[in-house]
Amino acid sequence: MNSIKTYFRNNIRQYGMVIALFLIMLLFQILTRGILFKPANITNLILQNSYVLILAIGMLLCVLTGNIDLSVGSVVAFVGAIAAVIMVDMNMPVAPAILISLLVGVLVGAFHGLFIAYFRVPPFIVTLAGMLTFRGLTMVILKGQTKAPFEKSFQAIAAGYLPGRDWTIGPFNAIALILGILFSALFIISILRGRRNKVKYGFEILPFGFEVIRIFIVVVAINWLTLSLALYNGIPIIMVLLIGLVLLYTFITQKTIFGRHIYALGGNEKAAKLSGVKTKRVMFLVYTNMGLLSALAGMVVAGRLNAATPKAGNMFELDAIASCFIGGASASGGVGTVVGAIVGALVMGVLNNGMSIMGVSVDWQQAIKGLVLLGAVCFDVYTKSKSQAA
Repeated sequence: MNSIKTYFRNNIRQYGMVIALFLIMLLFQILTRGILFKPANITNLILQNSYVLILAIGMLLCVLTGNIDLSVGSVVAFVGAIAAVIMVDMNMPVAPAILISLLVGVLVGAFHGLFIAYFRVPPFIVTLAGMLTFRGLTMVILKGQTKAPFEKSFQAIAAGYLPGRDWTIGPFNAIALILGILFSALFIISILRGRRNKVKYGFEILPFGFEVIRIFIVVVAINWLTLSLALYNGIPIIMVLLIGLVLLYTFITQKTIFGRHIYALGGNEKAAKLSGVKTKRVMFLVYTNMGLLSALAGMVVAGRLNAATPKAGNMFELDAIASCFIGGASASGGVGTVVGAIVGALVMGVLNNGMSIMGVSVDWQQAIKGLVLLGAVCFDVYTKSKSQAA
């Protein structure tokens, strides 16, 4: 029992937000009279919040260093405008246009990283300047107008589904069912392999019975999601992209030297530097990566809207920052996970979706999301003070 208490106390941020997400979903399922969990709405929830999930992953790395990026919403609009110009006006094929758009995002991120890491300008100032600059450049490029339409293959990135929608088993999309079983098997293998490695090196582990319960809950959640999607149009392409990003950045943050250096930088920059961490390079790469993911989110937004608009990406940076803090990242840096940021983004998404279904005004939605963010940060401060006292 002591090991169980220690485990949950050490992971209270992550599990607390997962439980909160479950309770919020259950609450809105009751308040919306079952609409929230309908297959069409589940799919819509994923498509609507895909850009927040992508930005939250990149923003987490910034938050881990103890900083934020205020420019991501403007970069989303800027890259969307660039994509529209080269595809709609210049008739460039989709593949090279995507590569150019991603390169633009990398250059924007590198521009921010250069001033932050090497010129030592505070990230708040640099990214605030970037927010104003790239919003202005978006207006210049689009001349205050909306550019549309994009090719269908480009739209499919944000609003398309995996092929094989006609391949069904009864009322269910077969590919969605197969992927649900496959992901369940991979998750079980991953947990058991990780448990075996912890035993091998003498790390503390949960009792096997509790591990089985945890596996059962996650497997049920995976298959419930894929069953819901299987009853509609199958697996959205953007969902496959999101899963790939989550797996990639989880690996980077938890299994690579670069990931450990990010945590070290956020924990104590001076100590990290004295330990041999190239802190300037790490900071530069973190903000370059944020530019890359902002560009990806910009193309997703443009593809979903089938247009590039001057107002695209408005307030996206606040959604991404809030997702990280709600998901358990520490405002002082050095604490947080990719999965936690995704959970935080889903909390925001479910709140938006549930309140919209209920007809709650946008004004009240903003107020409620602000209170949720404040509560999450207060929870972070409280748990940190408790752990220091212990």
